[in-house]
Amino acid sequence: GAGGSIGSELCRQIARAGPARLVLVDQAETPLFEIERELVDERQFTASIPVLADVSNRAKIRQVFDRYRPGVVFHAAAYKHVPLMEANPLEAIRNNVLGTKVLADAAVEFGAKRFVLVSTDKALNPKAIYGQCKALCEWITEAYGCRDDVETRFMAVRFGNVLGSAGSVITIFRRQIATGGPVTVTHPEMTRYFMTIPEATSLVVQAG
Repeated sequence: GAGGSIGSELCRQIARAGPARLVLVDQAETPLFEIERELVDERQFTASIPVLADVSNRAKIRQVFDRYRPGVVFHAAAYKHVPLMEANPLEAIRNNVLGTKVLADAAVEFGAKRFVLVSTDKALNPKAIYGQCKALCEWITEAYGCRDDVETRFMAVRFGNVLGSAGSVITIFRRQIATGGPVTVTHPEMTRYFMTIPEATSLVVQAG
């Protein structure tokens, strides 16, 4: 998910740490192109390799892992617009759940040292398809992490609403305010917590 809002900020923060190589994987062509150009042209980080790939494509992911042998895997690829996931549950499962399983399998098979799943607070007691999918992703991560025969260290990071991220409720609120309202909330007693993209991303990096 290198081209996404969290994924691209992950790329920026990881590049600042000076890794020998940063393999950027995304199925979205334009966002992948844009983050790779930013890293190379604006940040002079030339050790970035853009790979156009779908995380649920097992053959392609195995090929990527076999070629580059990543030491740390940051898994930020997910569909996350809740209403869209409700309308397209099979795609949600294919991309989010099966994609996580494919990546986790590859990380173990090709000896990655660490695997970090970017999760969500919506995985807690989930009512909607998106949260249920991310709960399954966490279970996959946890199951691998509990196995004595697996050397890869597995971890997951949950956070809530990220200001400015794709799928953030703030985008919806801003649009509603611009058109004169009303601002719709799930429940009058609902409390929401927010953090910025760099803050959220730094939690992911610290976890890894």
